[in-house]
Amino acid sequence: MKQAKRKWALMSSALLLAMTVGCSSSSSSTSSGTDSGTTTPKDSGTSEPAPSKDSGDKGTTAKKTITITYRDDGTGEKGTLYKWIKDVAAQYSNKDVEIKPTPIQASEGDYFAKIALALKSKDTAPDIVTEDTFMLNSDASAGFLEPLDERLKGWEDWTNGSFIEAMKKGVTASDGKVYGVPYNTDSRGLWYNKEIFKKVGLPEDWQPKNWDEVLDAARTIKAKAGSDVVPIWMNLGKATGEATSMQTYEMLLYGAGERLYDDASKKWITKSQGITDALTFIETITKEKLGPPLSKVLNGQAGNTATREYLPKGKLAISLDGSWIPGNYLDGGAAPWPEYKDVLGFAPMPTNKGQAPGSITLAGGWALSIPANAQHKDEAWDFIKFALNKDNTEKLVIASGNITVRADVAKDPEYTKMPFNEISTEYLKNAEFRPAQDKYPEVSTQIQTMVESVATGTKAADAAKKYAQDITRIVGQDNTLQK
Repeated sequence: MKQAKRKWALMSSALLLAMTVGCSSSSSSTSSGTDSGTTTPKDSGTSEPAPSKDSGDKGTTAKKTITITYRDDGTGEKGTLYKWIKDVAAQYSNKDVEIKPTPIQASEGDYFAKIALALKSKDTAPDIVTEDTFMLNSDASAGFLEPLDERLKGWEDWTNGSFIEAMKKGVTASDGKVYGVPYNTDSRGLWYNKEIFKKVGLPEDWQPKNWDEVLDAARTIKAKAGSDVVPIWMNLGKATGEATSMQTYEMLLYGAGERLYDDASKKWITKSQGITDALTFIETITKEKLGPPLSKVLNGQAGNTATREYLPKGKLAISLDGSWIPGNYLDGGAAPWPEYKDVLGFAPMPTNKGQAPGSITLAGGWALSIPANAQHKDEAWDFIKFALNKDNTEKLVIASGNITVRADVAKDPEYTKMPFNEISTEYLKNAEFRPAQDKYPEVSTQIQTMVESVATGTKAADAAKKYAQDITRIVGQDNTLQK
């Protein structure tokens, strides 16, 4: 046994070293997604996805080890997801399996790169992996994930309306197959500090009807609240990755009545009035100095700075961000702030001219998926069904501050009594999703570059022209559309 343990330790060390070397050049970008919409420090040596090994001595029935890989946001064993997995595993009735969390501590961009590497091999693929829905289609198209359609047909929770139908779209790839079971989602809007609003004469029940009203509020705050208060914060840099693409640019683009991808023609839109409008809004924020200093907003920790420092300290008036941020302020959260429910408001992001439907939100989320190279797919599926039943899903979304994907949880008093849960869920009625296209991650990277260039002084028209060239290069001229 001692020799076996030493051998396994050496194998694990070798695997970890190989994975670290293989990923050392990954770019560090951020998905908003739903996790937190913020970045964390680069990989600091926490565990990588490891092979699913069965344990036990000869002559006894070996337990099957079911590994679950997820992104550790730097909180380690204090993290919400880690504690949830351990709690659900302790209640799981199949004692012939051992549920083992295998976290990766990394920025979201590095997490995606490391997952893609791990999923390629049976030796390194976990049995269950957490997938940001914006990456799910890309991973499915690469053959990394197992389609779940046949399994889902036999799961009553999936077929009887327990899950919100619109949320199933986020885990359906471009081939029409389902590659994950969602466990949370989110909506986006305008968080604002009611105390600052009252001080400068703005309504505490703020409901802007168009973009001009948002800009006018920011201008009033700049003029009256003092220089130590940032009027409005949006993610504007490449370092904040998908949070810049989705929470800033796509919220504006979709609010201007445009989309990234035209489903009818199956082409990427590279020129339109909506693109111009979205970039002009960003240009106005930066030119009029209504946002934070560039040193803060272009930093990889920008989301954390806004959410965990500036908002609680009364240094930020308006933040275009996601529904999950109250999770930071709960007991045991990253920035406990008991007063948040009285100080903060959460207004819908209006469309640019107030046109129907009046407001817009982008919805994302995370899912549990089974890798194509997983060793114990049946056991993984059985655990997913248990982990994502009503009670366990409700525990997770309440602890994390996310929005539920289950209709039955959405009606539960334990869920609805949480501050902002009802209003955040209500915003989903106008939810839009990122394109389920395998080129989206590459397009998203170009969005981040375009937004940062505008934030640092490039004219909106010039940035849009460069974006059109870059997207054409990625997808091909025949797959683009100009309006």
